[in-house]
Amino acid sequence: MPPDSQRSHRPNDAYESGEPFVRLALPDDEDVLGRLDRATWSTLHSVTPRARPPYTPFFQETSEPGDHLVAVAGDGLVVGYVKLARPTPLASNAHVRQIQGLAVADEARGLGVGRLLIRAAVAEARRRGALRLSLRVLGHNTPARRLYESEGFVVEGIQPREFLLDGEFVDDVLMGREL
Repeated sequence: MPPDSQRSHRPNDAYESGEPFVRLALPDDEDVLGRLDRATWSTLHSVTPRARPPYTPFFQETSEPGDHLVAVAGDGLVVGYVKLARPTPLASNAHVRQIQGLAVADEARGLGVGRLLIRAAVAEARRRGALRLSLRVLGHNTPARRLYESEGFVVEGIQPREFLLDGEFVDDVLMGREL
């Protein structure tokens, strides 16, 4: 049975139904999120090299627990996360939030966890007073682009051949939506 803190944002009946739910990340999620991030790494969505030991902490000064929402399966296991942050520290775009990372465990793919996380990010961005939500996605990541489009994101710009991954040039696609 997971700690009570993992159930604090969801009624017991919903938790016990086995349906995944989303909550804010906790400092105790550090290790599981780091492992999830490393397990889901792929050039389909990452432009940074694969992490090697010794691993850097998942939470850092610029990426704290409060910047992350986690998806928890009915059995209490964390099966995904989304990072929601301000794109810049400038007051002139304080009304914007940006999805700066999304990962779903292999065993939870195709079960609606990614969609659940995106919807939670939209709701949390609104709760934080945002009027817009933006993101960047690699051009060759067709499944992610389709998911974002189905949740109201539109392509707002393309940076052609922005990255060289596995010997192939890949576009950086900028997407956004109004809240």
